[in-house]
Amino acid sequence: MTRDDLFNINAGIVKGLIEVAAEVAPKAFILVISNPVNSTVPISAEVLKSKGVFNAQRLFGVTTLDIVRAETFVAEIVGKANPQELTVPVIGGHSGETIVPLFSKVTPSVTIPDDKYDALVNRVQFGGDEVVKAKDGAGSATLSMAYAGYRFAEKLLKAAAGAKGLVEPSYVYLPGVPGGKEIAEKTGVDFFSVPIELGPNGAEKAIDILGDITEKEKALLAAAVSGLKGNISKGVTFAHNPPQK
Repeated sequence: MTRDDLFNINAGIVKGLIEVAAEVAPKAFILVISNPVNSTVPISAEVLKSKGVFNAQRLFGVTTLDIVRAETFVAEIVGKANPQELTVPVIGGHSGETIVPLFSKVTPSVTIPDDKYDALVNRVQFGGDEVVKAKDGAGSATLSMAYAGYRFAEKLLKAAAGAKGLVEPSYVYLPGVPGGKEIAEKTGVDFFSVPIELGPNGAEKAIDILGDITEKEKALLAAAVSGLKGNISKGVTFAHNPPQK
């Protein structure tokens, strides 16, 4: 089975599910975790638009696994026993070089040794490959993905119920989220993961953390945007012209 075959299968499943959701639960919060998220979220948006029920504040691409990995790997390097004591922003997309960890924005602040920086970035970006190798090709990330989905869903449910100050990065349609239009103009892409302030309406605000990033992070961002443009275009094209069975 080719990569395109896998894409068509997942994309077709997501498209079908969103078509049903648009009919029976048009105001639902929709959390897309099926890969490739960089493309399946644009597919979802196009389907919802075609049904006349698209609300960008209620559509989320779940990229939390990237944050979980970044927090875990940074904690290992800086000697933190509990990764949850760290907040490591990860922006961009949800595959390979589109994943951009911003170690300069970690809170509380940490110092990543220069000789470990590149390997750490690579491990965050390609942590999924590490899991596949560990399982000798017999599977991919499952438990960690389940935890990531739970973590995001729990925060969104709490925020929807009125809890304040809940923020989690998510891959969203920026022009439709307050604060997102400016970020879209900076990056040159409409779909992009940034920290999102969650609330009763879903994505209440997209938080711009692109200021004062390092030169290395700027280079990572440029590579991410280049990859995302193709991923987004592929999703939009599929939504309008799915392959014939």
